[in-house]
Amino acid sequence: MPTYALSTARDLTAGQRAAIVASITAIHAVEANAPRYFVQVLFHKVEPGSIFIGGEPASPDHVWVRADIRAGRTREQKAAMLRRIMAETSGILGISDQDVWVYISDIPALGVLEFGHVLPEPGEEEQWLAALPSALREKLEQAT
Repeated sequence: MPTYALSTARDLTAGQRAAIVASITAIHAVEANAPRYFVQVLFHKVEPGSIFIGGEPASPDHVWVRADIRAGRTREQKAAMLRRIMAETSGILGISDQDVWVYISDIPALGVLEFGHVLPEPGEEEQWLAALPSALREKLEQAT
């Protein structure tokens, strides 16, 4: 958690994917004030002509970003994440900002289990990390 799922008909290169992963991970860490080791990014390639907007085929340049994040972020934090993901993703892909649609959905921390443990509320990550088994804690700390 958070999980960012990008869906597009575009063919993304490995370099573009790596740049988007780095961008989204950094954005979430900074704007949501959350550890980098929580951030997951998934890519879904869809067939051209399989997504529609208003009954018409969407442009193959369109990118949909669906984010499920732990509830508790402010309106300002979410707005910053939305704008930055849109701008940085469009810049990486060389497409219009209007072609990047970003959705952020809140999930209560108590409704998420990762690494074998229910996640902490935002701001309680250090205590949560300290209570993990040492091998897992060391692995996660390397991702920061």
